[in-house]
Amino acid sequence: MGLTYGYDIHLPPRNVAGALLRLAESAPPARGVPPLEVTLPGGDRIVLPYTSRFKREPVDCSTSDTLHLDTSIMFDADDAVRAYAEECGHEYGEDGRVQIGYVYLTVRFRSSLHPGYASMDFWAATSRMSRLFARSARVREVFTGLAAASGGVCCLFDTGDFGPEQVCWLNGETTQEMVGGPRFPDRRALVATWPDPDDGGRA
Repeated sequence: MGLTYGYDIHLPPRNVAGALLRLAESAPPARGVPPLEVTLPGGDRIVLPYTSRFKREPVDCSTSDTLHLDTSIMFDADDAVRAYAEECGHEYGEDGRVQIGYVYLTVRFRSSLHPGYASMDFWAATSRMSRLFARSARVREVFTGLAAASGGVCCLFDTGDFGPEQVCWLNGETTQEMVGGPRFPDRRALVATWPDPDDGGRA
């Protein structure tokens, strides 16, 4: 079984639509798929340049706890991204960014860590991409930046299968703390630092 590294963003549920639309701004400008219409809990409808489980039919999440998307994201190049692009034969866009392949996204409208929050869980499609997620500061900046811009309270680098987790964004600040370390001995200690979602989290 290969590596499955990812980034998990936890945010107020009302901010999910805006976060998805902001993420869509990082999609390749000429991606050849029809727009995907998504109905979110509460009835809001958005259109995204992705597929859902590689299908293009409209998705209705009004009575669902999860949304699955096959995203494509452009990343600024650093040494790790350039090496990955060379190994995999990926081309650079006109703006110098690189599309690294599919990044799978599961949106949970009730986060497994705190039911008052939602989560956006991004997973690398391959072991090679997982290693890129671990090495590239530019890749990390995309996800911490999305957390910051969408009012997220936390962004975790997750190595999957109950492996080590690193907190890389927390309550408005970048950080590099391990879950299981002195500051956060477990997930419960981490979640205890989040603001009450009834007070709006961080808007």
